[in-house]
Amino acid sequence: MEDADVSKQIEQMVRFIRQEAEEKANEISVAAEEEFNIEKLQLIEAEKKKIRQEYERKQKQVEIRKKIEYSMQLNASRIKVLQAQDDLVNSMKESASKELLHVSHDHDEYKKLLKDLIVQSLLRLKEPAVLLRCREVDLNLVKSILDSAKDEYSGKANAYPPEIIIDSAYLPPAPTHYDAHEPFCSGGVVLASRDGKIVCENTLDARLDVLFRGKLPR
Repeated sequence: MEDADVSKQIEQMVRFIRQEAEEKANEISVAAEEEFNIEKLQLIEAEKKKIRQEYERKQKQVEIRKKIEYSMQLNASRIKVLQAQDDLVNSMKESASKELLHVSHDHDEYKKLLKDLIVQSLLRLKEPAVLLRCREVDLNLVKSILDSAKDEYSGKANAYPPEIIIDSAYLPPAPTHYDAHEPFCSGGVVLASRDGKIVCENTLDARLDVLFRGKLPR
């Protein structure tokens, strides 16, 4: 072959190799670009997922804090309502207790009330002999109604009149002022069996306590 033909064939081979190399390079470049884009999307999606998870976690924390805060406020409101109710009930009871101090001032009414309280206590005890305790200031008044109280009990219970022994110890007196912290009694009586095992506390203060416990739900 002539040198010119050889050179021409070599140039053709070079062009073919170059073209093939360029095509291969383009394929590699495209593949690399696609792989890069896929990996980039994967990274982006992974980061998005992390962000979503973090957001959901923080959102749950916020919701939990809101629930806790609401629960605390609700409890605080309930406590305020209960405190207001308690204050009102105590105020009512205090007012009623002050009124009790005036009951014994009406001699005739109080005398009748004492007899009714004694008869009621006897009917509850149904004992042949009882101990009676009263305030020292009420002693003469109690003595003056014992016979009529025993007779009334005897008629209602269809039993013999009981023996009533007045205790030498007295119930505490009415307070000199309402805020006193010492024991006090606004009036009434306490009766007990001779052995002291059965006690019927029929003082005005005890009856007020029973009344308030019964009415408290309302």
